[in-house]
Amino acid sequence: MPKQNVLLVVVDQWRGDHIPHIQRADGRTPVLRTPNLDRLCAEGTTFRNHVTTTVPCGPARASLLTGLYQMNHRACQNTIPLDSRHDTLPRALRRAGYEPALVGYTTTAPDPRTTGPADPRYTVLGDTMDGWRPVGEFGPAHDAYFGWLAQQGFPLPPNRDDIWLPEGEDAVPGATDRPSRVPAELSDSAYFTERALSYLKGRDGLPFFLHLGYYRPHPPFVASAPYHAMYSPADMAAPVRAESALAEAEQHPLLRFYLENGLNRGFFQGAEGMVADLDEAAIRQMRATYCGMMTEIDDQLGRVMAWLDETGQWDETLVVFTSDHGEQLGDHHLLGKVGYFDESFRIPLVIKAPYQKGGGIVDAPTESIDLMPTMLNWLGAPIPNAVDGRSLMPFVRGETPADWRTELHYEYDFRDIHYSRPETALGLGMEDASLCVVQDKHYKYVHFAALPPLFFDLRADPNQFHNLAADPAHAGLVRDYAQRALSWRLRHADRTLTHHRATPAGLETRKRV
Repeated sequence: MPKQNVLLVVVDQWRGDHIPHIQRADGRTPVLRTPNLDRLCAEGTTFRNHVTTTVPCGPARASLLTGLYQMNHRACQNTIPLDSRHDTLPRALRRAGYEPALVGYTTTAPDPRTTGPADPRYTVLGDTMDGWRPVGEFGPAHDAYFGWLAQQGFPLPPNRDDIWLPEGEDAVPGATDRPSRVPAELSDSAYFTERALSYLKGRDGLPFFLHLGYYRPHPPFVASAPYHAMYSPADMAAPVRAESALAEAEQHPLLRFYLENGLNRGFFQGAEGMVADLDEAAIRQMRATYCGMMTEIDDQLGRVMAWLDETGQWDETLVVFTSDHGEQLGDHHLLGKVGYFDESFRIPLVIKAPYQKGGGIVDAPTESIDLMPTMLNWLGAPIPNAVDGRSLMPFVRGETPADWRTELHYEYDFRDIHYSRPETALGLGMEDASLCVVQDKHYKYVHFAALPPLFFDLRADPNQFHNLAADPAHAGLVRDYAQRALSWRLRHADRTLTHHRATPAGLETRKRV
């Protein structure tokens, strides 16, 4: 079939509850203003109940770009290599005749069996996944972006990351109402857009597959003017959390570790102090900045959409908008993407397919592993047998498969890495530092390899403060959900070759149902 256009937009750390289209559908008035995302939702299909199957960045992007659960791809933390035997979206696209282009990053560490220990890619959190044609990388240590800034004449400070300090010599690093020191026209969001437009214009109307990544609203939580002042802290929702970090920590040993070790410097350039000590005013200010960064992305995405409009390609392009993971934003006294709370795992997903009716909202449980088979399905390309996800194209056409999953699944591996050592603090072995979640609209079960489980009644306790795992009245339910978790893992054990079998007549290949 003729080649078709795909624009895959992957933002970083965008929470799934920050989608104005869904808020309006629920009768709420959104604070966040994203007119271009609103247009995409109006012309496409929005998935309300969508999660990444793992966090943080590297594992999440590995699942998105392989269609595999973390338990199969095993790139289970930032810095952990991705096994080269796994098929990936860019490889599948190349077999289908596409040269997939990448703007942004994938946070992928290479298989050490394919290179050597001196490979510079092992000195950073992750580099670019093999198979992509990079046309606008962020670069290890953001060097490609900083080089672009220098080329534009922007004077870089000795510590280049200090461009994300608040403006003004008297500024105090941390949650701030001041803008960052880099102007909006030179922000990293503007950089990614410039790289995307350069690539698209160079295609001169030829079909494309473009992964367009944006770094925001990832920390540091500081926005360029005028986005730093677009939202008032007074309009931001208060954090959902226990009365103190000490009270919050009573829920589970893993949660206690993150509450006792979360540093502000990981989220605000140059800041001191602990995340758990942030007061409500600081969190509201941070949330206002977070919204400003989202609106900046929306404006930049609007530039790409406008060019596709002008060239007549918008109506011919499959557009997928999603994030790698969410953000705690002060809920449960946490920042970042850690642990087992919904805020870290629920993410946006919007799919606009040509000639499909738009505006719909899907309530069915969907997962990041579904995106690779969805895009390959739409392009008419084969879906690798090992893929754990399923195509979402039936939902885009207004159909709900009768055998669709009824629950969400996600995982988190908290083994030691160079900047965080929960495994050691909790006295665990490397392969014991993991959890998995089975969650439906009624209950959420969190199974740990070597720590006590958690069980929440989501109807009575939607924010997950009250662990019922040890309550005798819930013992039967805990057992049932533990069995669901085991069955899920058995069903999705690696199946790269399990559809083949030898027979007296020779090799037989079974079709996956």
